[in-house]
Amino acid sequence: MNTAAEWIWAFEFEPEREARREVLCGLANGYVGIRGAEPEHVADGTHYPGTYAAGCYNRLRDSVDGLPVETESLVNLPNPLALTIRAEDGGWLGGAGVELIESRHELDTRHGVLTRRARCRDRAGRTTTIVQRRFVHRVHRHAVGLRTIVVPENWSGTLTVRAGIDGRTTNSGVRRYQALSNAHYEVEQLSNPAPDTSLSVVETTQSRIRIALAARTRVAPGLEPVRSHPVVPVGAGQAATELSAAVTAGTAATFDTTAVVYTSRDPAVSEPALAATERIRGLPTFDDLCETHMRAWRQVWQRFRFRLSSERWRLTHAARLDLFHVLQTVTTHSADLDVGVPARGLHGEAYRGHVFWDELFVLRTRCLREPEVVRGVLRYRYRRLDRARRAARDVGQRGACYPWQSGSDGREENQRLHLNPASGRWIPDETALQRHIGLAVAYNVWQYWQASGDLQFLEQYGAEMILEIARYFASIADYHAGRGRYVIRGVVGPDEFHTRYPGAARPGIDNNAYTNIMTVWTMMRAQDALAVISDRRRSELRESLRLRSRELRRWEELSRRMFVPFHSDGVISQFEGYPELAELDLAALRARHGDIRRLDRILGSTGDDPNRYQVSKQADVLMLFYLLSADELRELLGRLGYSLPAHAVPRTIDYYLARTTHGSTLSAMVHAWVLARSRRAEAMEFFVRGLESDIGDVRGGTTGEGVHLGAMAGSIDTMERCFGGLETRDGMLWLNPYWPVSLGTLEFDIAFRGHLLRVRISGAGAKVTSLAGQTPVRIGCRREIRTVGPGQAVTFVGPLRRRA
Repeated sequence: MNTAAEWIWAFEFEPEREARREVLCGLANGYVGIRGAEPEHVADGTHYPGTYAAGCYNRLRDSVDGLPVETESLVNLPNPLALTIRAEDGGWLGGAGVELIESRHELDTRHGVLTRRARCRDRAGRTTTIVQRRFVHRVHRHAVGLRTIVVPENWSGTLTVRAGIDGRTTNSGVRRYQALSNAHYEVEQLSNPAPDTSLSVVETTQSRIRIALAARTRVAPGLEPVRSHPVVPVGAGQAATELSAAVTAGTAATFDTTAVVYTSRDPAVSEPALAATERIRGLPTFDDLCETHMRAWRQVWQRFRFRLSSERWRLTHAARLDLFHVLQTVTTHSADLDVGVPARGLHGEAYRGHVFWDELFVLRTRCLREPEVVRGVLRYRYRRLDRARRAARDVGQRGACYPWQSGSDGREENQRLHLNPASGRWIPDETALQRHIGLAVAYNVWQYWQASGDLQFLEQYGAEMILEIARYFASIADYHAGRGRYVIRGVVGPDEFHTRYPGAARPGIDNNAYTNIMTVWTMMRAQDALAVISDRRRSELRESLRLRSRELRRWEELSRRMFVPFHSDGVISQFEGYPELAELDLAALRARHGDIRRLDRILGSTGDDPNRYQVSKQADVLMLFYLLSADELRELLGRLGYSLPAHAVPRTIDYYLARTTHGSTLSAMVHAWVLARSRRAEAMEFFVRGLESDIGDVRGGTTGEGVHLGAMAGSIDTMERCFGGLETRDGMLWLNPYWPVSLGTLEFDIAFRGHLLRVRISGAGAKVTSLAGQTPVRIGCRREIRTVGPGQAVTFVGPLRRRA
């Protein structure tokens, strides 16, 4: 396979899959994201222009079935790359009078450039070729660019280009949200500061964020004569300029559009309209911008270098696309903006742009390459610590209760009602009881500290978050005298299919194993954090948090006496009472319905309820094996007085694998992980399924609503941490490779505690080379521990085993 081809993704025009293509061809830089919609189109059921600025949320209120519903959404901003053309007095491209003969898009993931090649014909038979290139600048975060090259094939005459800003956009990209309000901004100003420049200023209706967009379109030198004048097309909210030029058949005419986006959330910006107007005047040419943009992307890929020496180039191809979308969504720009990790990227409106626990999957790949980005994302959580404290107080608890869905200010954004598309009915949404989101925040903080050694962050921000999260979970844990153990009642686990017991009046289930065990893990990390930080900071935190010795002793006791439910045969129970639920014949349901990933919707449409059955939407108990090594999990259970015999692990995996519908794209990666050590063929099937989940749109249309960022990041994480056995623990880098021999070798670069390391894995063996560093670092592989200094390399020889 040509190496260059591993970076290119080509898409032919398929109307029924255009939304998927627009998302997969979406471009972003962490500050702003623009879907890959063709510039001449408005939202029409096939095409959907979308422009999203990170952290730009707005709240709207509705009434559903007589109940008030308030939703906060990431706002779809005006489209700054709206552009169309016409030949002579013919119809406009994108309108009814022009036929699109061909349209092909190529996404260059190495350089972050989208190229479109199209041909159109108007009613007079005039045929025109169009080539367009666009980028969202990697360095100049406010800047985007679009070059349009027009070649008349069989006609000469006047070519007119209309380019500008379309402010008629709404948040209407998710069908199941259609019944709710979707107009999030009001147009304040439309103007043309110069004959070739358009300006649009809007303000969100509730959050009062001002957004200014300026777009400038110029014709390439040498094309004469040129007439340029501002126009305001029919329809409120649009501002544009028109350029007309005489063209000759077979001769190319080039038009360059550069645009900028500013919001009132931007640091050091007092007035977005002024900033946009000044910036568009001084913006470099399209060629200069494109050159610096592509150079920046090449530098990014040097930091995130990975290589598979294998004939299975498709895996590299897919992995590069997944990593590309992760790298362009969360960047150094977003680290400065007080924004989290939007679960569906800056690509669409599913989940309303909210921040979930997907950062648990996203940040792990960044800790060892761009720790400053992870630091910025974790500060998003720290800035909302007081809000999490208030949420805990509101329910009579202590500590910090982080929301399942977070947006602008850290309040719980989970919707009260949820539309079941299969039945058309609105039903209560109780998934906000997924308190384990706080455990994920604590886990991310600790993993960042382990990988970076950033003691300043741990002292200033991280330890306080871990302590307050531990305090919250200690406060919701009750002592059960009959068991002599602590229990946690009334929560929802990662599974999401089970939000209450059958027939129960109150929502929530008791003693979710994942929640209970990760609570113990968090209690232990809280104690570790106090031990690591300086005496002075420890004293300050204990004083400011009123953290008494008695409370710390209770945490210690809780970490040794937490209740974990088990089946009678040693399988870890998903929650207390799970084995008593009814069984379902999933094979029969698949035969009847085909796709049963969202079995909850299928059952709900017939008046049934997944709460009644032993069935899971996604990995729940098995998440423990994803986050913790087998040794770490055994240590935790042993601390609690439980044993995890060797046979109990495959038995637990088999039990839940047979009962999981994989209704979340995250599920495939977790199952690939837990199967990697014993059933590698099945693990590879899950790995490939997760790797290509958005590429293949396996969820039946949901890719068009935004990428599944957690699954995309999980594919890279699975390669490195699962098959490569990469782990940061106890201030060391650990390897336990189990790379399939059939895939050849895996090579990647990481940064670990001041060292740039190149890791090469082949089968069960590994070689680690320090390319740069100062003090030596310790590296462990299984039970062997070695020290590597600057410029040195260590090799670990794996045990003999059968070929994959």
